[in-house]
Amino acid sequence: MVEPAGNALRAVEGAQLAAGDRVLILGPGAIGLLCALLARAAGAEVHLLGVTEESMGFARELGFEHMWTEQTLPELPVDAVIDAATSAELPARAIQLVEPGGRVVYIGLASSPSQIDTRELVLGDLTAVGVLSASPGLPGAIAAFTSGNVDPRPLVAATIGLDEVAEVLAGTRPTGAGPAPKIHIDPRR
Repeated sequence: MVEPAGNALRAVEGAQLAAGDRVLILGPGAIGLLCALLARAAGAEVHLLGVTEESMGFARELGFEHMWTEQTLPELPVDAVIDAATSAELPARAIQLVEPGGRVVYIGLASSPSQIDTRELVLGDLTAVGVLSASPGLPGAIAAFTSGNVDPRPLVAATIGLDEVAEVLAGTRPTGAGPAPKIHIDPRR
């Protein structure tokens, strides 16, 4: 969990959130939820945009009360948007959702190219940040976990051995897995 949390921490840092800032995180998957946990620990008001009731219900179980779909998202000022989804349409939507002068952080990758209108980026005086490597965020992620400010354990649905990795990578969820988004691999099993 440290490696994805390093990426998530870099995304939250890229959003430059201050206590009380409102952040909208697109995609309540493992990275999006780690971003949400880290942003909440930093004192931000966290909102999440999801698609499925399962993922949004799980986020609610983690204590996130501001859950929206595209259809239910209210018009509210957002200081930063973190796109942790895999939709090719959401990068452009992120620019439209953030307040002028705000920040948009891109960490999610779609399987097809995304298109953004740079006129909206420029006219909104927005800062766009892309995050790829977890390495610079690893020490901070470890500190967040060891301090108890962020507990990643609820995000793990199951722990499997190496002999089950191929099935999971093929899309099969392990027997007995919980609703969480992350499957942990323990090579000792």
